This record gives sequence, structure tokens and C-alpha cells, in this order.
Amino acid sequence: MPELVVDGLRAEIDGKEILTGVDLRVPSGEIHALMGPNGSGKSTLAYTLMGHPRYTVTAGGASFDGVDLLPLAAHERAQLGLFLGLQYPTAIPGVSVMNFLRAALKAQGREMPAKEFIAGVKREMQELRIDESFRSRYINDGFSGGEKKRMEILQLALLRPKLAILDETDSGLDVDALRTVSEGVMRHAGPDMGVLVITHYPRILEYLRPHAVHIFNQGRIVLSGDHELARRIEREGYDTILGGATAGAAGAVQVQV
Repeated sequence: MPELVVDGLRAEIDGKEILTGVDLRVPSGEIHALMGPNGSGKSTLAYTLMGHPRYTVTAGGASFDGVDLLPLAAHERAQLGLFLGLQYPTAIPGVSVMNFLRAALKAQGREMPAKEFIAGVKREMQELRIDESFRSRYINDGFSGGEKKRMEILQLALLRPKLAILDETDSGLDVDALRTVSEGVMRHAGPDMGVLVITHYPRILEYLRPHAVHIFNQGRIVLSGDHELARRIEREGYDTILGGATAGAAGAVQVQV
């Protein structure tokens, strides 16, 4: 089964090291949560794994399904089956939602008959409570925060990636939108897709129920545990938990909670 394998990954941006030795495994069929305080490097990990050109890997490695990711361009990683749900989705004026989705499928070599494509988009939009009028609107142009996040999950549903990296998909969502987006992820999670969800807060994890929770701090994973670890973060805060976890630690600590 495909698996994301990250070993000792170090990366920098503009000469400043952000990732300081990340070790992580995300097997297909599992949901893993990556939590941590602001500025700990969570989003940097997401962008580095997807091949953002501003981030330079200086040591370590990352592979997916046995394929070394580091030599691959971003579009090649997407063709391999990686998907990144952005924290701040970009508006593309002039490109309609339907044209964007068709182009994305074509880039993956997964074109489908127009009737099947339209029916699939319509079905997923109904599940995500996206009004049909959005099909002709320009992608993310003038969308609210919740509409943009729903649109990210619509893309996930159509592209059917092997690994979905969701960078703070819950950011800015109200309770109803959070439930809708989470349910959208869970409809497509399963044995053929791994999920790495990056978040500050445990509320989305009440819907996603991760197999593992990893705490990120100072550019690496310092604690790993089950879903109860996220609940501890909610009760005690990062300062309390990280204070004892990082002192003198040479690597991630497995905790029983």
C-alpha cells in the first residue's frame, strides 16, 4: 500500500532553516493529524512535500509509494497522487470552476466523458452544500472563507488523490461549515487514501477521528499519540505539554494518554 515516508527532513526558506529533522509515516488508509503552535513549521512541511520552489531541502528525504519526491516538480508529485488543500486558497479570475476541475483531471490523465463529469460535479456539490451557480463562477473569486474550503474538498473529491495533505482546512469555518467539510473528507477517506490534516485546534479531529496525532514544534515532531493527545492540547495548552516533551529530546516521543 502507498505510504508517505519522511526521514530526517530539513528545509529552509530564504536561507532560514524551518524544518529541523522531520520523521513521519502516513500509510494509505490512515488519517494522521499534525498539530502545533503558530510558527512551528507545519505549513512549511506541507509546501515542502508538495515541491513549492521557495523551500529548499538541505538534508533528509521524503518518498511516497516508494518514489523519491525530492527530484519531482510540484505537478509530478500531484500526478503521483499527492493533493494539497491550501490554508489560503488562491482566486483565479477568468477560470471557471468547471474549467478548472476539467483541467486538473486532464493534467492527471483522468479525462472522463462530459456527461459523467458534470454528474459527478453536481453530486459532490450537493453533498458539500455548494450552490450549482458556483459551477460558472471563477474559481475562488469573491468566495467567502467557507466557500473556498468547500471548493478545496470538491477538488479532492474529483481528483481522488492517494494522499491528501490538508493545511488548516478548518481555519475560519463556522460549526456548520466545519461539519460539512469534515464529512466531505470522510466520504472519500478509506483504504486507498492517506490523510495528513494540519490544524491548531482539535475540533475538526472530533469529526475525522485520526489514527495518530503528532505534535510539531521548532521544525520537527516532538510528540506522537492517539486522539486523546489532541484532547490534552485542548485542556492543557501547548505550553504545558511541550514544556516537558522537548527538553533534551533527540526525537519524537510516543505518549500513552
